[in-house]
Amino acid sequence: MNLAVSQPLILWLLPLAVLPLILSAQRPQGYPTLDGLETDPLSAVIDWILRLAGALAIAALLLGIAGVHRLGGTIEKTGEGAHIVLLVDRSSSMDNTFAGRAPEGNEESKSAAARRLLKDFILHREHDLVGVAAFSTSPMLVLPMTGHKEAITAAVDAMDRPGLAYTNIGRGLALALDMQEADTSLASRAIVLVSDGAGVIDRKVQEKLRAAFARRPINLYWLFLRTQGTPGISSVPAPGEEDTPQTMPERHLDKFFKSLGVSYRAFEAENPEAVEHAIDAIGKLERSAITYEESIPHRDLKEWAFSIALAALLVLLASRLSEVRLVSDAEGR
Repeated sequence: MNLAVSQPLILWLLPLAVLPLILSAQRPQGYPTLDGLETDPLSAVIDWILRLAGALAIAALLLGIAGVHRLGGTIEKTGEGAHIVLLVDRSSSMDNTFAGRAPEGNEESKSAAARRLLKDFILHREHDLVGVAAFSTSPMLVLPMTGHKEAITAAVDAMDRPGLAYTNIGRGLALALDMQEADTSLASRAIVLVSDGAGVIDRKVQEKLRAAFARRPINLYWLFLRTQGTPGISSVPAPGEEDTPQTMPERHLDKFFKSLGVSYRAFEAENPEAVEHAIDAIGKLERSAITYEESIPHRDLKEWAFSIALAALLVLLASRLSEVRLVSDAEGR
């Protein structure tokens, strides 16, 4: 432990703790002779216990007065986890249910279901570092990478405000990659894209994203919250229909992700249960060995020092009260 004191000058008095080991505090008694008495090991042991109790009481009192404390810091540990950026779509369509309408009664919107299940995912991931970002027309950094669960769940809860109509996935991904670039550790990295649709990514933005993904290995997951009756990721155009990013954005976004050369998986969910299963699958995939730092808070140890001093003084007090003084016949008359 890294121990320190607030008043170091008090420590100059610590040599006083040696006095009980040199000088006895027991009441002296007069005896004509001790030649006929046998050696008493128990008395010798008790005598040294009392001397040590006196030394301990003085040392503990001085340390308490000096303000002994443990310094804060960090220790390095090894566990399972990853550094994950949650990139959540905040377009207005996320506020509808999976049936494509405004929630009624006990119905849950897509964004509400995603928030609830993501918070549960976070709370069960002990060693993850998680960052949160949102996007609609523009991307927004909600929370940088951190391991504080309360801050992460609060950041997820904060994304309950009404969104805008446009889904700018390209700029959102660029922000998520920047958040991962700021982390220089060797931990496994992942971006979890949560969206109920796709958008057209400009060719120049595509090239920038390719270059960013090529710099560092990052696992990419797309949790597609599909509205019932709408085209899915694997949908193909009917004969005679155009097959372009404008007409089938989900299909072409999936093809773009597959062309990045990174570990990529897409999960298509049409109800909260499917979202839960997808998040569980992502959790099982992201369980690599990870080295993390655990914070050790500053801790005041004065109370412990004074408690030890009190216990030692109580031993000495009990010893004093247990003493019996022998009175000679001359003193008794």
